[in-house]
Amino acid sequence: MILTGPLDATAADDVRALLAAAAEADGVLPASEDARLGLGDPGRTHVRAVLNDSLAGYAQVGRDGTAELVVHPDQRRKGVGRMLLDRILSLGADRVWAHGDHPGAAALASAAGLTRTRSLWQMSRPLKDLLPEPALPAGVTVRSFEAGDETAWLAVNAAAFADHPEQGRWTMADLSQRMAEPWFDPAGLFVAVRGERMVGFHWTKVETPGVGEVYVLGIDPAEQGTGLGRALLLIGLHFLRDRRVGHVELYVEESNIGARRLYSSMGFTRSAIDVQYSRT
Repeated sequence: MILTGPLDATAADDVRALLAAAAEADGVLPASEDARLGLGDPGRTHVRAVLNDSLAGYAQVGRDGTAELVVHPDQRRKGVGRMLLDRILSLGADRVWAHGDHPGAAALASAAGLTRTRSLWQMSRPLKDLLPEPALPAGVTVRSFEAGDETAWLAVNAAAFADHPEQGRWTMADLSQRMAEPWFDPAGLFVAVRGERMVGFHWTKVETPGVGEVYVLGIDPAEQGTGLGRALLLIGLHFLRDRRVGHVELYVEESNIGARRLYSSMGFTRSAIDVQYSRT
């Protein structure tokens, strides 16, 4: 049975349990942070597959037509994924994420006539090794985020990610939602300032004890090539290590060669990959 409609609290908890089961089985989170935060959003399309009164699969279509779907490990190879995919495509989804780049997801996408169009790398590194000291460009200072920085932060984020289909479109509501999460620590959101103008930021994240994330690293295009990105990255890594974080990860577009070079030069290596499939 396929159910389409908003999730009440119980249904949302069932989806979270399904996501946890899939993560444990596959070793990769089966849904993005945006999708997880959107479980209670009635403006998104929520689709559930139910077999024998149990949740067998879940799919979500965002407001921009991008979708994600996951099938419970115990219910795979029963046609659940194809049922969900057919339903969300009929409801207007035109892009679908597959987390982990599994062969089964590639086969499902191909059977539905979808083409691989985008890849997102997860990169990681341990923090046991010594880190270089950051060297800021002349005239730039760095401090932690303060109340009242929101509008300036959004402006830098929009400029830094102008070509990014999700990050560059963040609104005040998106920012406020993340800042309301239990993991948010303003001390770990570093902003770079030249004079009175914010020119970059490094937002670190620790959601799981001992594991940190380069959550978002953004540089004003006017500051590209000054070394600010490397300096902010190091400032955040020092902050995480001082808080006894032993491992750090990040996500970067495969097509962003410059960012990949920076992260590789700082000891990050690719550890996983997410793939987006689209209608041709």
